[in-house]
Amino acid sequence: MPHGTQHADPGTAELETALRRGPFHVALRAAITARGLPLQRVQHHLSRHGVKVGVTSLSYWQQGARRPQRPESLRAVRALEEILHLPEESLIRLLASAEEEPGRTAGRSYRSLMEASGVLEELLAELDAPRDGGLHSIGHHEYVRIGGRRELLGRDSQHIVRAHRDGVDRFLAVHHGDPGSVPEHVVVRALENCRTGRVLRHDGTGMVVAELLFDMRLRAGDTFLFRYGFEDGTAGPSREYVRGFRGAGGQYALQVRFDGAALPVRCHRFSQHSTAAPRGGRQELRLSREHRSVHLVEQRVRSGIVGIAWDWE
Repeated sequence: MPHGTQHADPGTAELETALRRGPFHVALRAAITARGLPLQRVQHHLSRHGVKVGVTSLSYWQQGARRPQRPESLRAVRALEEILHLPEESLIRLLASAEEEPGRTAGRSYRSLMEASGVLEELLAELDAPRDGGLHSIGHHEYVRIGGRRELLGRDSQHIVRAHRDGVDRFLAVHHGDPGSVPEHVVVRALENCRTGRVLRHDGTGMVVAELLFDMRLRAGDTFLFRYGFEDGTAGPSREYVRGFRGAGGQYALQVRFDGAALPVRCHRFSQHSTAAPRGGRQELRLSREHRSVHLVEQRVRSGIVGIAWDWE
């Protein structure tokens, strides 16, 4: 062997492969092994980060017997990335990808959701708008329409809000089209008690942000009801509809109605604590053949994501 040739550390090579290919428990086990830390030391480091996780749970995680799902567990995974000197989001990404169902193309990948989140922040900054808009949601009923080509035709929203500061006179509505959507062809409709203001579009992510203007300035404590919608129909087959919430709120109801020529074979509800978290809360939903629709109702929403997914033939 020529002088100066160096052998790659097998543990490091195994870790790099595991982080690239997964699954999560293999990558976690490889990272702990590469750092030479017993689980008791890993637990100690986590406690110094303000996260409490038992040694038994850590053992289950690296064996693949259980997967982190609760918010505290996901905090632990992010802390583990720092403790084990791993790239940011490397373990979280594996958790997210592991939740995709075999044989089913995800409507939103983790990468696309993160890109959309960044674009949304830029568009909101361009509108010089605070993220919460000074409004608290009391009730939100959303009606999604899927067309005969299995495409997202459009959606209508009825919103009831309460102002938590004086002077609020607008709401920013966000539409994230399915992959392949053409934002310039998406139409914003102000249906009741509002009118359309500025509209910003981003081709790369299919994002549309519309300013809906009220006819009055609300005072703190005032309630307001308005309706708006988006007409789309520009993308390919739709497989799910997702709604994200940044904080706790009131009731949320989602109804998805399908064209009679394109009915799914099954539908289910799901939830996520964040875009990076694994999906949970799966519940099969019965499709009404007469009305060609499914729905869910959340009496009080929490921070995170909730949605309905469906499978075509």
